[in-house]
Formats: sequence, C-alpha cells, structure tokens
Amino acid sequence: MKNIQNYRLRCTLTFGDIYGQIIVWLIVIFLSLASALALWSSARQIFALATVGLILVLSLPFLLFAFVTTLLNNIEVLAVEPGTEPQPSATGNQSLQNPAESAG
Repeated sequence: MKNIQNYRLRCTLTFGDIYGQIIVWLIVIFLSLASALALWSSARQIFALATVGLILVLSLPFLLFAFVTTLLNNIEVLAVEPGTEPQPSATGNQSLQNPAESAG
C-alpha cells in the first residue's frame, strides 16, 4: 500500500444499471399499498398498516444489498504509471490548476 498513487478508482455506474432495481422496488411498494387497501376496514386498520410496514421493512435490506453490490461491481481499480497522468484538481478543470502552462 506504499504506492497508492499508482492506482486510480473509476466508477462506471450508470442509471441503467440500477433502473431495473428501482422499478422492482416500486412494484413492491405498490403491491404493499394494494394489500393494505384490501385489508382496510373498520376492524382491520392496524393489520393494513402492519402489512405495509412489514413489507417495507423486509424489502429495504434487499434493496440496499442490490444497490451496494451493483455499485461495488462497477468500481474499477486501474494501475497507472507514475507521472503519466496529471493529478485532477478539485474542480476537474486542468487549466485552473496550472494557468502558466495553458497561457503558452
């Protein structure tokens, strides 16, 4: 780990990678709301709310696991030769980092 500057992290995650996961979780939410409406009556209101809560609580860890594993699968560690790649500035604009080089 002495030469950590010789490696670069690159995230290749796009919205298309998690789009399906979002759609599936929205379907789960709408199904839980539909089941709550089906159970809703004057005697079963607590069961309806408990059903929605239970479905949301049980589905959140799976959603988090899917997002995290998708993110980790889209992180690349690239080896770079020292001195071949300029250090990026905080703004991402190389001309602001060294204005003397860009003036010539």
